[in-house]
Formats: sequence, C-alpha cells, structure tokens
Amino acid sequence: MKMVHLFLALWLQLLGYGWAGMFRKYLVDSPHMWWPSNLIQVSLFRALHEKEKRLNGGKTRLQFFAIVCVSSFAYYVLPGYLFPSISTVSFICWIWKDSITAQQVGSGLNGLGIGSFGLDWSTVANAFESRRFPMFSQETYDGAGQVYNVTRIMNERGFDLDVVGYDGYSKLYLSAVFAIGLGFGFAALMAAITHVALFDGKEHWKKTTGEKNDRSIDVHTRIMRRNYEVVPRWWFMATMIIPFALSFLAIEGFGKQLQLPWWALIMACAFAFAFTLPAGIILATTNQMIWTDVIVDLLIGYIYPGKPLANVVFKSYSSVSMFQALDFLSDFKLGHYMKIPPKSMFLVQIAGTLVGSAAQFATAWALISNIDNICDIEKLPVGSPWTCPGYDYFYSTSILWGVIGPHRVLDNGVYSILKWFFLIGALAPFPNKKWIESVHVPIIFSGAYGILPARPVHYLSWAAVGIFFNYYVYRKYKGWWARHTYILSAALDAGVAFMAVMIYFTLQSKNVYGPVWWGLEADDHCPLAKCPTVPGIFVDGCPAFHITLNHF
Repeated sequence: MKMVHLFLALWLQLLGYGWAGMFRKYLVDSPHMWWPSNLIQVSLFRALHEKEKRLNGGKTRLQFFAIVCVSSFAYYVLPGYLFPSISTVSFICWIWKDSITAQQVGSGLNGLGIGSFGLDWSTVANAFESRRFPMFSQETYDGAGQVYNVTRIMNERGFDLDVVGYDGYSKLYLSAVFAIGLGFGFAALMAAITHVALFDGKEHWKKTTGEKNDRSIDVHTRIMRRNYEVVPRWWFMATMIIPFALSFLAIEGFGKQLQLPWWALIMACAFAFAFTLPAGIILATTNQMIWTDVIVDLLIGYIYPGKPLANVVFKSYSSVSMFQALDFLSDFKLGHYMKIPPKSMFLVQIAGTLVGSAAQFATAWALISNIDNICDIEKLPVGSPWTCPGYDYFYSTSILWGVIGPHRVLDNGVYSILKWFFLIGALAPFPNKKWIESVHVPIIFSGAYGILPARPVHYLSWAAVGIFFNYYVYRKYKGWWARHTYILSAALDAGVAFMAVMIYFTLQSKNVYGPVWWGLEADDHCPLAKCPTVPGIFVDGCPAFHITLNHF
C-alpha cells in the first residue's frame, strides 16, 4: 500500500503537467499573463549572474542580497527556536487577561487580531449558533461545545458514516469564521468564472479560434520562437494519458481502500481541466490563487456521501492536479523570461518531479513513523514545530463534507444560508469601468476564504508590509523599489529557510528545544479567545457563563 501512496502522489502531479500543455498559448505566450510571483526569482537570478559595478560607493544587488539573507538567517533563531511567541504579539490580551471579549477581539491567532502584529517574516449576533464555540477555529464541534468525536459516527469496518451513531450523537458545528470562510470560498469560484468570462473571454476566444493578433505577441515570445523549438504536443499528451491510465488501474485495484469509483476519477480530472484556465488567468495576473477545494468537497459529498477517503482522493485529483498544472505553467513563464529552451524546462521538471515525489513521500512517512503525537498540539512538547495547521483544516473539511456530507450540513440546519454565496459570487464582479478598475471581486472573496488555516495576524502583517513597500516606498523611492524590493523578499525567504533547516537538523531532530519560558510557546497568550460565550456551555480552562435573571 505504501507504493500505491507514492505512485498516486506522482501521478497527480504528472496529470497536471499533461494538460498544462493545452494552455500554453493562453497562460504563457500571452504578454498579459505576466505571473508576478516569477519576478522575485527573475530578480534573484539576475542579481546572482549579471556582472554589476558599484555606483557611487553603493552596494551591488548581490551584496544587498547577501547582507539581508545573513541578517534574516541570524534573526530567525528568535521566532524559530528561542522566542516563538514573537511571531504573534497581541497586546490587548496582555492588558485584559480575564476578559473573553477582549481576547476574542485582540487575539491574532484565535480572534479578530485587532492590534496584533507579528515579528516573524514567515507569518507575514449568535449567527450559526457560533457563541457555543471559539470565534476563530478550524476544528469541528458538537452541540455541547466540545471537539467533535468522530469515532462515535464512524463504522470501523467500512470507514464510512454510521447513520445511527450520528443521529444519536450530535450535528456538526463550526466556528463563525470557519463557516463564513466556506461561504466566501463558494463565492470566489463563481466570481472567478464570471470575471474571466466578462473581461478575458473575448481575447481567449480569439486564441481558441485561431484568429491572429500581433499585439498578443511580446518580445519574449518572439525571441523564444525564433531561437528554440517548442515542446511537441504529444509529450504533454503522453504525460497526461499514462498517469491517468495508471490511476484508473489503481482506483479499480484498490477500490475498497480508496473508496473512489472509476467514474469519479474521470469527473475529478474533467473538473480540474475545466478550471485550470480561469484559475490560471487570475493567478497569472494577480498572484492570488482561486481555491477550488471547497467546491470539489461539496460536489463529491453530494454524489458519494459518507465516504471520507473517497472525498480526499477525489479532492486530490481535482485540486492538486490543477495546482500542479498552474505551477508547471508558471515555471514555463519563468523559462520564457530567462530564455531557457522549453524542451529543457519540460525534461528538468519531469525529472525533478520524479525525485521530489519520492523524497517528499519518504520524508512524510518518516515523520509520521518517528515523531510521537505529530500534529496533536495538546500532546506535543512546548516549542515543537510539528503542529500541522494546514492539515488540521484538511482533516476538518474531510469530516464535514466526506463523512457527514453536504446534504446534512447545507440542505437543512444553521448553515443552509451559505448556499446563497454561490449567487452572490456569480453576480458580484463589477463592469469594467475606470472608477472601479482596482476592484477585483474574485480576489476579495478568495482572500477572505484563505483566512483559515491562516490567521488574522498573518493577514495584518502581510497587508502592512505590502502597503508600506508597494505604496509608500514605490511612490517616494521608486528607483530603490525597482532595484531592491524583489531581491529583499528573496533574501528574507532564503535566510528563514536556511536557519529553519539548520535548527531542525542540529537541534529539534534530537528533541532539543529552546529554554523553557513563556515565550517558547508558539502562541499569542490569549487563552480565553477560544472560549464560548453562551450560557450553559462548559469548556476546560474557560469561565462559565450563567444566565442572569433581572428582577424588577
């Protein structure tokens, strides 16, 4: 079974690479698809390889990169090892230590994050009955405000829903932010479809019908076409067909373990192929991803309810393969900028995927096998980095849509109103008018959806840094901004990455953590932010609310 897991991980990526070739002329050759994320890498490569003279005693871009990288490397020992609490500083919680309301407002991890900020570069009305639960949490809860006990509703033999156990236990509930975030996820995908159809549909229709337009060919495309051969279409077709056939055999051969029927595999791949273009247009022009996983969960949950493994496998084929296709196209655009032969890019990517998939799978398996209580925050030692926030969210959504199913969550009950977000998203994109040209509705909705598994402090810190550099510095010091901003970002990332790897291999892998003190906790010290505020709900560590009767 281990080999099946490895091959599934590999086939998922190669599938996306296969149909990426079908969208090259839309997402790579077009000058309008400029892929902002590549500019950091382009700036770094130019700084590393271009010869440059120091002007007026200043520093070259390479020297600037080295200084910032070393500084970032040295600083990260604080948030990464000695003082993790510095990643989220929530002053309001320090001032009002006994107030649930104040901590829910001020907590950067479990509240609204008002007044909170992070000093770690790597972090840059009772609706839905939510007062029973923490305001900001990615866990699932029962009606008594306790973490949902999934074992009470699962059949151990078939690993599917025990309807009798579910009816005798409790409905599943979410925190307010979790619930609203799902609604924004519904709206984001519908808004992306409408936005692309309204504002990009005409141009891409011309490309599809073969209508020539010289304005759609920029200098990079002309140079690439003049000097290099394009990747043959059959390379992409083979990369798509072979992994699909092998996936089909795996699904049929391990049907009981994976729970996914063959027709669902075809549906998942068709979904991923259909949404690669609209999601790619948004990503290539704004550097923001439109996440399709919430719609995918909903789709398979309705069609094949009560099968959590089927839900996870379907989501992997429909979402992960699409993301891999977009990564592949982004790398082709990077090769476009750096004038790397397309065939070389293709072969290196395939080779890297083979090696990388094996390495990632081996690493993940080793961590799961050797680290006790991995991802269990309550049982991990203080200072442990293995908290897995992203995987907690993945687990919660698999329970929500895969085990219980959307017909029990959305069709009846407190979350049925979330279906209106589909209509809101479809109608929300504005006409292309000058006075609102900066309003990009799909990005607004997608950004709101991404608040989990991220946290308010991440958004606030990211926004503060982005506004400072891309508004203030850009306007006042445009020359410095153009020369150094992207290199600064790359250097900060590199310093953090090098230090994180060194800390793990030299200390944390040997269970040597930082000195025991309150700053060692990767927390903002707002314990009451997780508490419910409705009378009658009792949670360990939280003050109890009691009903107060007014006497006249």
